Order: sequence, then C-alpha cells, then structure tokens
Amino acid sequence: MTLSDFLVIPATSAHIGYAETICNEMFESAKARGTGIARRKPEYIVRKIEEGKAVIALHKDGRWAGFCYIETWSHGDYVANSGLIVSPEFRKVGLAKAIKKRVFDLSREKYPKAKIFGLTTGLAVMKINSDLGYEPVTYGELTQDEEFWKGCQSCVNFDILVSKERKNCMCTAMLWDPVEKERELKEKIQRRAEAKERLDRIVKKQSLLKRIEAKLWKSSRKIVAAVFPVGIGLAKNI
Repeated sequence: MTLSDFLVIPATSAHIGYAETICNEMFESAKARGTGIARRKPEYIVRKIEEGKAVIALHKDGRWAGFCYIETWSHGDYVANSGLIVSPEFRKVGLAKAIKKRVFDLSREKYPKAKIFGLTTGLAVMKINSDLGYEPVTYGELTQDEEFWKGCQSCVNFDILVSKERKNCMCTAMLWDPVEKERELKEKIQRRAEAKERLDRIVKKQSLLKRIEAKLWKSSRKIVAAVFPVGIGLAKNI
C-alpha cells in the first residue's frame, strides 16, 4: 500500500456520512494517547464539512482513511488545523502528512492573512509541522481567544496549564506566520540577487584578466621579434 492508493481532497456534502466514524476514531485515538481531548459530535464534523473547512482522505476502494478540519479564532486572525486522524488500517504510509499538507493549503486559500498554529505533544505531528514551515513559539504568541483555551479543559494536563497561567504546558506550541514568511522570502530573494551580482562581478573580472593576459602575450611576442629578428620563427613557436 502506498500514498498513491489514496485521494486527499477538501470534504464535501458527499462525505457527511463518514461523520460518525470520524468522531468515534478521534475519541478512541485520544483515549489511547491519554490526552482526554473533548469528544466531537457528528454534527460538529458535518458543520465543518458544509462550511468547506475540512479535508478527507479516501482509499481508492471508497473506504474512509483520514480527516482534518479548520478552526478559526480571534475573528479569523488565527487558524488551527485540528482533529487530524488516520484510520488505524491505513497508518504508516505518509497519509497524515499528506492530509496535513492539504488542510494547510486549504487554510492558506481561505485565510491568506491568518497565522496558522498548533499545540501538540506528538513528535510525528511536530515533524510534519516543521516540514510545513511552522516554528516553535511561546504560548503568548498564540491566539488569546478564550474559546480556544476552553478546549483544553478536558485534557489531563489542564491543571498544569492553569498553574502555569497559560504560559506553557506539556504541549509544544508551533506557529506559521504569513508576515514572517513573506519577510523571509524577500530576504532570500535579496540574498540570491546579491550572490548573482557578486558572481557577475567575478566573471567580468576574470574576463578582463584574460583579455589583459592575451594582450600582454601578444605584446611580448612583438618585443621578442623586434629584439631578435633572426629568431622570428622561434618567437612564433613560443
């Protein structure tokens, strides 16, 4: 089984029938990890699908394989890609990364100015986020929307979060900032332009040196011919 056996696309009303299966798998996965994340109801998943804020993965034979959805906070200034789940029978083929990449792209399409963030304890998710360009940040750089933080109340580590005054917890905070990424891109383009300019100067200098060398060689042959006229033939062979 390879990644080519799956279709990873934005979910549509045609996929609403998978909502209950998705919710059950999210719950079982969270229970197995011991995170205690609040159980989503099928109605919530259906709403995300109808709003065009979800990505689904399907095996080529039509079986459900994975899912992820978009949540917005602080009036759309922040976006989180939540509920990433892959069916146990389809794990270890790179499907989680493919789903994360597609929901990330969908988030950028729908909210081009939003900061995309996540909180996770999973090393695999951290690696995927890092590959997408997320950077580790402090909790203070995330949304301060109270509704978002209420979602942590069902987590087994919620008391730690409260005791730390919401400044840190067991999860690692990661952020993709479009303003920062644009600045990095401009700097990269500028560095490339400067490198090309330096290379052009070096090429021009080398070309000039070659011309000077050729002229000096030609002049030296003339001098030899003038000083040693009998050795003209020899000079030509130098």
